[in-house]
Amino acid sequence: MILNVDFSSDTPLYQQLRDQIVVGIAEGKLSPGEQLPTIRALAEESGINMMTVSKAYQLLKQEGYITTDRRSGARVAATGRVTVSDTVRKELKVRISELRLSGLSKEEILALCAQVYEEGETQ
Repeated sequence: MILNVDFSSDTPLYQQLRDQIVVGIAEGKLSPGEQLPTIRALAEESGINMMTVSKAYQLLKQEGYITTDRRSGARVAATGRVTVSDTVRKELKVRISELRLSGLSKEEILALCAQVYEEGETQ
């Protein structure tokens, strides 16, 4: 698994890992049931502390994106609807507010969302 981690970003490393795995699942780069690297292997590959990788995996498990088992490790969860958390709704509200303040209309925001959504389908 190739991840692009930005060590100089304000976004915490565990969040960057989590976000990239979610995008990978959504874009079909990671399939349901696919084995993820062990925490140790991902930490060594990415140059990130094992506790940070563990935190990302724990968050993904809580959110229903992966399953873990002591014997088989972490796997991409079977596809299904993941509940949109209050946190995601709040983040979306902030992003939409930023777009509105930059002068975009509702139609332009929806068109932008559609474009980003379609980009995820083609990758």
